[in-house]
Amino acid sequence: MAYVHRVAFEGFSNSAPTYARGRPEYPGELLVWLHRDIGLGPKKTVIDLGAGTGKFTRLLVQTGAQVVAVEPVDAMRTELEAGMPGVRAIAGTAQAMNIPDASSDAVLCAQAFHWFADEEAIVEIHRVLKRKGRLGLVWNVRDESVDWIAAITDIIKDYEGNSPRYHTGEWRRPFAGGMFSGLEESCYDYNHVGPPQRVILDRFLSVSFIAALPDDKRLEVAGRLSQLIASHPQLKGRESIAFPYKTHAYCCTRI
Repeated sequence: MAYVHRVAFEGFSNSAPTYARGRPEYPGELLVWLHRDIGLGPKKTVIDLGAGTGKFTRLLVQTGAQVVAVEPVDAMRTELEAGMPGVRAIAGTAQAMNIPDASSDAVLCAQAFHWFADEEAIVEIHRVLKRKGRLGLVWNVRDESVDWIAAITDIIKDYEGNSPRYHTGEWRRPFAGGMFSGLEESCYDYNHVGPPQRVILDRFLSVSFIAALPDDKRLEVAGRLSQLIASHPQLKGRESIAFPYKTHAYCCTRI
């Protein structure tokens, strides 16, 4: 049965413009990875599954491949269509993409796979891929060795609940079924540079489980983040900051 996790649906429906403003882009090295490891290029077709507002879609377009963006949340898909009118964007879920069998050379999921990591989604991804098609999974992971980033984690973790998250590793479970080869991992450094309002406040107010909170709780989170920005020696008074990430990219082949 196709579905969208409640927290993801509510949070991303509420925060699409904030998501578009505040989420980081991706390191340039991923373009090389997309060509070399995923095999993208002209005359190839790729599905951007859980495309959101199109943050990763822009990188896929640069490969020269034909891109189909699949996004179930109307508000997110509207942002994508406004920003990238040349990309075909369709409503669909990981369990029901509305894409023909064996029609795609690759499926990419950026910042998304943990939301739908189940056997039904793996079967659907397997269905739409051509023989020996590639699946790529990408996450920007904040560098918590930096003390003010660790402080941000301390603020938001109280609200996380049981929402699916990359850091739990639960997203790996569906791969035990043998429909794909083993995951190959690459890692790249990336800095999201901009004003604290955008790279911290907008970024974390767009986190699904924060955006889905009642108004008073969401304002509480905004206040705590604003206080950190105003008081931390490496943040206060700064017009621009560099927020460090480790970008983890995984690929595997359809069996």
